[in-house]
Amino acid sequence: MDQAHLDDIERLYEDLHAHPELAYQEVRTAGVLAERVAAAGFAVTTAVGGTGVVGVLANGPGPVVVLRADMDGLPVKEETSLPYASQEVVTGEGGVATPLMHACGHDVHMACLVGAAEELARQRDSWGGTLVALFQPAEEGAGGARAMIEDGLFDLFARPDVILGQHVFPYEAGTVGYRSGPILAASDAYDIRVHGRGGHGSQPQAVVDPIVLAASIVTRIQTIVSREVSPADRVVVTVGQLHAGVAGNIVPDHADLTVSARTFDEAVAERVTGSLRRIVEAECAASGSPRPPEFRELFGFKPTINDPDATDRVVAAHRSVLGAAQVQEIEPIMGSEDFPELGRACGAPSVFWALGGVEPEEYRSARNADRIDQLPTNHSPQFAPCPRPTLTTGVAALVAAARAWLSPGGGR
Repeated sequence: MDQAHLDDIERLYEDLHAHPELAYQEVRTAGVLAERVAAAGFAVTTAVGGTGVVGVLANGPGPVVVLRADMDGLPVKEETSLPYASQEVVTGEGGVATPLMHACGHDVHMACLVGAAEELARQRDSWGGTLVALFQPAEEGAGGARAMIEDGLFDLFARPDVILGQHVFPYEAGTVGYRSGPILAASDAYDIRVHGRGGHGSQPQAVVDPIVLAASIVTRIQTIVSREVSPADRVVVTVGQLHAGVAGNIVPDHADLTVSARTFDEAVAERVTGSLRRIVEAECAASGSPRPPEFRELFGFKPTINDPDATDRVVAAHRSVLGAAQVQEIEPIMGSEDFPELGRACGAPSVFWALGGVEPEEYRSARNADRIDQLPTNHSPQFAPCPRPTLTTGVAALVAAARAWLSPGGGR
């Protein structure tokens, strides 16, 4: 990628970063992306699965390669002090103002995919096949991949030979991380309401306290990890929200929890979620809850499992372009994605890799001081990938991976 194109992609990144939009609200974002890929020569379909954008560049006979990026931001107030920091705010239910931020790096993913699509479009006399630039809405637990699939995504082009994607993480910028097999975890999340019997705080004998009940659940479900699954299985159970009550002298009549469970094995995931339900129901019974608990599934992500043969092909391509030292095998990551929905739906192999986003000197200093875990992570209000090396590497990684499948020689 030449300097002028890199400067342009960095400006695009800054614009996307400054204007995040929540799941299924990515209207401005979708418009910017659709305009860019259309100008590069792609046939563009918009509003796929709500706000998704699909660009198809047919360049003669050959493989069909899908490059995917996600689009949505998060309800996080940015604390980076960047000159292009988000000032966006949306008004939610009850008139509550919610700040927005691209705290997970989707702005990086989109800018890199636009850059790769434009690079490959300019080079179309050197490859043949069909390139698909897929911009997915609502990755953050809102089912965007499934929405696109159900809206006819795979009617827009022939069955893919491979689906490729990347995600920026707090690794050293200029590097990519790969892993054959499971690379991201399965994740199941639930809103749970447990019921008590409210009353005056001075009359404990007349109430069933749902806060005490919820506290028992929070404590007990940690034993799922320590006592119900093998130490060899990687499992995390997290209570991310616990809400109950409105005053210090009133026992409320219900408490609400949001719980997520993550693992790399689908059978283990089923066991964990079964244990979660059993414990919640048992604690409600033990507390004399007047009604059964209510469960509402928020999302159920499958593990992201990289096809071994396709992974070998991507790794070889990345090493040839980036250098062997910049392409590193990594441990599985407990984060989750709905990226695997795409390959499952059409039966195509898929590969997903990590893209480093931390300024190299900062990363090495943190590593030498044994404080890598203190670097801002995805979903942090301080999460701020280092743009230039991250974008350069991200575009190059997508182009190299796509070319590993696209036929050599001109398509026309």
